Amino acid sequence: MLKANIETFLACDASYEEAGIVLYGAPFDSTTSYRPGTRFGSRAIRSESYGLESYSPYQDRDLTDYAVFDAGDQELCFGDASLALKDLRERAAEIAGDGKIPFMLGGEHLVTLAPVQALAEKYPDLHIIHFDAHADLRQDYLGAALSHACVIRRCHDILGDGRIHQFCIRSGDREEFYFAAEHTQMQKFDFTGLGELAEELERNHTPVYLTIDLDCLDPSCFPGTGTPEAGGVSFVQLTDAIGRTAKLNIVGADVNELAPMLDQSGTSTAMACKVLRELLLVLAANRSTEKLK
Repeated sequence: MLKANIETFLACDASYEEAGIVLYGAPFDSTTSYRPGTRFGSRAIRSESYGLESYSPYQDRDLTDYAVFDAGDQELCFGDASLALKDLRERAAEIAGDGKIPFMLGGEHLVTLAPVQALAEKYPDLHIIHFDAHADLRQDYLGAALSHACVIRRCHDILGDGRIHQFCIRSGDREEFYFAAEHTQMQKFDFTGLGELAEELERNHTPVYLTIDLDCLDPSCFPGTGTPEAGGVSFVQLTDAIGRTAKLNIVGADVNELAPMLDQSGTSTAMACKVLRELLLVLAANRSTEKLK
């Protein structure tokens, strides 16, 4: 029998009812400060995922064994960041309210603010683990408080001191690094200290939101991003870091800042797909979202 052609991320074809994790795209890049194009990231990841195996030899797990629902890209107002964030916040709140993990595919990094707002209401002791090249701690960017350059600062407005943990940071203005020294836990350049942090958060069963800006990767292996920064980590280092979060109480996550047209080779999109697969498997295995047989 012929069926409708519905494109999902590789093997994420469970029903909403049975799924423990819900993927949804946030195709928004209206505050991008350098090279635009991340609004096409989630669609490219979905399309190109079929060049990838559902099985991960890194984890000896297969996505086909878990129930993940892909809701597709959310329709957003490109011209108004506040309206886009409102819609994304409502989507995250709905998913979390149904007892599932909202997993967002960006889009630019500003979109992270929306699920953090929603989840901070549900989990008052929420912490953020943030992988990125950029501090994203500006008070404003050219007068705009809602910018991808300010997203973690806006998250700090919600969570306060001691609950934002930043890794791989290698770019920002001087004031951002001074702010981080007083208000966040920042590890420059790599993932040093992530293991110890994970042990502490696991011991306290602390709810965690994990946000991965793919420009934490070195642009020699991941050029397809709007603000590339030399000196990043490798794919192996990133997947190892993802593995260190395996036992955490992750209540929401996102992967963002792929601009697929900026890497005509397709390598960046393929790598984004693989990062997504590895993180989905970590979350699914921890959540035990096995498919109904």
